[in-house]
Parts: sequence; structure tokens; C-alpha cells
Amino acid sequence: MAKGFGARLKSLFGIKRFDESYFEELEELLIEGDLGSKLTMQISDEVRNLVRKKKDLTTRELQLLVKEQLRPMVHTFHPVIDRNALNVFLILGVNGVGKTTTIAKIARLYKTQGYSVTLAAADTFRAAAIDQLEVHANRVGVRIVKQESGSDPGAVVFDAITSAQARGDQLLLVDTAGRMHNKEHLVRELAKIDKIVQTKGIDSVHYKKFLVIDSTTGQNGLSQATIFHQAIRLDALILSKYDSLAKGGALIQIGDSLGLPISFVGVGEKYGDLELFEAEPFLDSLVGLA
Repeated sequence: MAKGFGARLKSLFGIKRFDESYFEELEELLIEGDLGSKLTMQISDEVRNLVRKKKDLTTRELQLLVKEQLRPMVHTFHPVIDRNALNVFLILGVNGVGKTTTIAKIARLYKTQGYSVTLAAADTFRAAAIDQLEVHANRVGVRIVKQESGSDPGAVVFDAITSAQARGDQLLLVDTAGRMHNKEHLVRELAKIDKIVQTKGIDSVHYKKFLVIDSTTGQNGLSQATIFHQAIRLDALILSKYDSLAKGGALIQIGDSLGLPISFVGVGEKYGDLELFEAEPFLDSLVGLA
């Protein structure tokens, strides 16, 4: 998890040669780490200011300086499930980020905590998506509501909520289509689903929208988050392949530009490999303290 970047940052901070070439190297490293030009210059300026005030800086002091600069941009959101009502998680994400597997991991997490969980196969544009979700549902041991491939996703969501409410379920996880080649269509489709959820009496306390992004995609994650956030106002992110995270700067940029928190992280291939996101270990790893 971001150890490669953190190790290089720690190594650079150990040099103690604060000339112009040092700061050029620092800025180059931060840019390579997907922190973007604005944050890069902000951090570089803070390091310069600290160096002017104190000459005998330790590596740890420099690492902590960067960590404190980044801390306000990393947010967490740990969902709370109301056992006395139906909670709906709308799970979004482009094809290939591990969205369907992530849904199965969330289902298992809450099922093992004693919650009644149902899946809704609202990614109806790919027959394989419905089949995949059904396989996961069977393996995890939860119920699935589905229709034929090509069905109206809104109708699937409507039926799933109706069924879950009638059965007294506590959590409904809705899989959605991950097509991004047509932004207008994406916005319309998500707005329709959003409206259906609300007309079924699910208020904002019990309705949360999560975007799954691949931790390893860097700047692509920021562009995906921006598009989906504009389309449906996301509540939080879920990071797949978090155990393979090499840089982590793009996550800082998402927090800085969109203010979006992170809820869950996928740390392996198995159904049990899902954890709540914690900011401190992430930041420590990012700056090489871990």
C-alpha cells in the first residue's frame, strides 16, 4: 500500500541537501506520485519554509510535515446500518474495477454481522454481469433480485426494494451499469434510479451511493469520481486492489477536489478481504512512516 512511493520519499528526506536540485527532485517525486501540481507546490513550499527555520531537520520531521499537509484531504466514512429499516447502498463504478466482486464482499461483511442482505442486479446491459452477481450471491449465501438481460434497471431497483421491504431485509446492495462512453445517458440512468429509491420511501440516512475505483489507476480514478459525483452526488468511495496501491496521490486529490471520503478497501481476492478504510495507516504508508 503506497510503500514504493513512501520509501522513495523517506530516502529523499534522508539526504539533507536542501539546494535547488533537491527541491526539483522532491517536486518530481510528488508529481510522479499523482499528487498533482497544486499539492506538489504546496508541499514543496512548506518544506522550504521549515528548512529555513530549522537546519538540523530529521527525516521523521519532514515526513510528519508532509503527513500534516495531506491529513485534511483524507476523509473516512464508516456506514451505520439501521437494523429497524431497509438500508440501500447504490454501488457504482466503470467496468473492470472489481465492482461486482466488491458487492459480494460487502454482502458477506454485513451478513456475518447478522444483517439480512439482498442483492439487486440492476446492471442489465451485460448478461454476464447478472450471471456474475448471481454466482457471488450463491457463494456468499444471500438473496438476489434480477430480471432478464436488457430489462429496465429502474424496474429491477423498484422490484428489489419492494421485495426487500416486504421481507424485512436490512440491507439492499444495488449493482449498476458501468458504462461511461455516454455521459448524458449515464446521468439520466442514474437520476432515474435515484428517483425510484427516493419514491420508495428510502431517505438520505438509509440511502448511500458508493463509487468503486481501482486503487492502481491513478489519475483515472479522479476523473471517474468527478463524472459520477456530478451525475449523482456520491457519499463515499470504495477502493479495490488497495493491497496493490503503489502511489496513493490520486486519492489525496479526490479528497482535496471533491471532498469525498473513503469507506471500504479491498485487500485481496477472497470474499473476506474487505476492510473499513482508516486514514492514519494510509497516511503513514504514503509518507514512508509505516
